[in-house]
Amino acid sequence: MSYRELHMLDVKEVLRRWQAGKSARSMERAGVGDRKTVGRYIEAAKALTIGATEELTDDVVRRVLLAVQERPLPDPSEQWLALEAERERIEKWLFPPPAKAGEEKVRPLRLTRIHELLGRDFGIKVGYTTLRRFAHAELEFHKKRSTVRIADCGPGEEAQMDFGQMGYVVIDGVKRKLHALLITLVLSRYMFVWPTLTQTVEDVCAGLDAAWWFFGGVVKCVIPDNASSMIIRAHPTSPALGRSFAEYVQARDVLCDAARVEHPQDKARVENQVAYVRERWFDGENFVGDLGDIRAHAAHWCEVTAGGREHGTTCRVPREHYLAEEKAHMKPAPTAAFDVPRWGEAKVHDDHHVQVQRAIYSVPTAYLHRTVDVRVDSASVKVYFKNELIKVHPKKPPGGRSTDPNDYPVGKADYAMRNVDGVKKRAAALGANVGEFAAQLLGGPLPWTRMRQAYALLRICDRYGAERVDSVCARALGFGVLDVSRIERMLKTAKMLEESKELAGKLLPLPKGRFARDTAAFATRSSKKDGGGQ
Repeated sequence: MSYRELHMLDVKEVLRRWQAGKSARSMERAGVGDRKTVGRYIEAAKALTIGATEELTDDVVRRVLLAVQERPLPDPSEQWLALEAERERIEKWLFPPPAKAGEEKVRPLRLTRIHELLGRDFGIKVGYTTLRRFAHAELEFHKKRSTVRIADCGPGEEAQMDFGQMGYVVIDGVKRKLHALLITLVLSRYMFVWPTLTQTVEDVCAGLDAAWWFFGGVVKCVIPDNASSMIIRAHPTSPALGRSFAEYVQARDVLCDAARVEHPQDKARVENQVAYVRERWFDGENFVGDLGDIRAHAAHWCEVTAGGREHGTTCRVPREHYLAEEKAHMKPAPTAAFDVPRWGEAKVHDDHHVQVQRAIYSVPTAYLHRTVDVRVDSASVKVYFKNELIKVHPKKPPGGRSTDPNDYPVGKADYAMRNVDGVKKRAAALGANVGEFAAQLLGGPLPWTRMRQAYALLRICDRYGAERVDSVCARALGFGVLDVSRIERMLKTAKMLEESKELAGKLLPLPKGRFARDTAAFATRSSKKDGGGQ
């Protein structure tokens, strides 16, 4: 009879027959075990003073079994002792300590390289398999990790989500790579698949909204992976959500508990479904149409095929399980799609504007040269500085511009916006003649081309006083002269005369020009009919 190791039931059967008076030879004939093997167990029972009438409990049988099968461990070999002497060195090679500040990070060595260095530099000639067994047994090198099975949550509490690559499809004559966002309800295992060509935050939010409409409700918590469209900083206990995705979960009143990096067991209910969806929904299909047709096909497959099968773990039909026990605990589904915002940073330039998605928007003067946060959705652009909302604009298409004149410094808005009426109003407020002068100055077909002259007139009023400029403008209008530079020269000459005669504050009559004539000289002569001469 070939050698075989006896187990608890076999040893108990040997002892039971021995207590009944059966010999080892008879047990061999009955097929219980080899005569010599049976004899060893009988001798062990006698050595342990187990009598013929003693009850064969599990403890008694285990004592007999260990007395025969337990053997002392062999002494370690010379090779093993040599490796034990270099234990600290091998451990540092396999698991180098973390680098300190300013030091270069040390990479771990491969086991084959360690085997080579031990033989070359230290004269330790051992087999590679011995070194590998030593590293596994003593240093826990490549030790297999253990895990625990997480219990299912309550109904409507949790959904796990993951992206999976399906393959290639042809859309509009172009071969494209197709991904799929999988959302699985933990309790019922009811699943939804959202095909997509990209993995942006817009795709994630659209896929989740489509899932809530498919299920007819919203869960309390989602477990995503660490895709950059959702998580901007992965952390085992406190991951940082992207601003856009954080707004989504807040709008849908859903908690987010992102899985840890390289820990697929954190979302095991959906992780195992990626291959199932690829094999049972995508492979072998010849999709014809656009992305909308593919999504409709996937939703029908989720409801009929995946949702109508008997799940291997729960042994229940997911759709029926969901309708019976989970749907009543779901929160109401959203009524409209989520308007996904985009967040970013922008620098306020010298011209009081920031550039956002190839359009420009004005910002108040106080924030010039500052870096601001910008939030863009389908309707508006909001500008924040240190979490304070400082400006809101309607969204413009690429190349568009939204400027609030109030963002410019005082007196600059009319010029920047080419607001001719605003300049006229400011001039009229300084005097009737100044207003008339500005109105005639800006009365041409392209008035904004003379805006600089109008602003020069306003500056002259600030420098010489509105009353003086108004009187000079009256004289200039009488002669039909629309030259701001000449008005400034006239005011400058009058001021010099005042200073020379020490008559400060009194406006002297302006001297007539060398060839100037009285205004009566330009009056129209009366006709003979009126009694005037010819």
